[in-house]
Amino acid sequence: MVGVQSLPTLDSEIVSDIPMNLVYFDLESQNLFQDVGGRTGIEKLRMSCGVTFSTERNDFAVYWEKDAFALIDELKAADRVIGFNLIGFDYQVLRPYAPNFNFASLRTLDLLLDIQRTLGFRLSLDAIAEASLGAAKSADGLKAVEWFRAGELDKIAEYCKIDVDITRRVFEFGRTHGYIHYRSKLGSKLKVAVNWR
Repeated sequence: MVGVQSLPTLDSEIVSDIPMNLVYFDLESQNLFQDVGGRTGIEKLRMSCGVTFSTERNDFAVYWEKDAFALIDELKAADRVIGFNLIGFDYQVLRPYAPNFNFASLRTLDLLLDIQRTLGFRLSLDAIAEASLGAAKSADGLKAVEWFRAGELDKIAEYCKIDVDITRRVFEFGRTHGYIHYRSKLGSKLKVAVNWR
């Protein structure tokens, strides 16, 4: 199993103009879309594992389904929640655990949507991470569901931590440079401007 290296404390000069507590977040589900009747059944996917990395805590936190309320409380307390496809996926999966909470009230930066607004099409986190960082995800959501069904919960948590760490590193790269890289369909390395300050 691939480990997550310890994360360096961010340079105070770099982070001085961003909110005090950034919370990077990713979630894995118990089910696949095919199990719940397609994308219209997203709220039936159920959370298997959620992972956050808080800049205030400078560490990860792992949440299981029974901890969904505590996870939502951490997201509410964040100065900004940062993730990839949060609005279209993660928040939708969480919604049944807090049906009266307005997830739109969370101060959110969804990297997928922000880049899509500029380019006019969607990119995968893997494509951005490979081109910008030379890093790749260790697995995918399908594998995470397999692990859940096999009771291999430690593997889900580790995979989710890696995704959160890659998301953090992509954000920091874009914030520092004002752009991120991605690959064209023909494999060329291209650049898209971002304003993540």
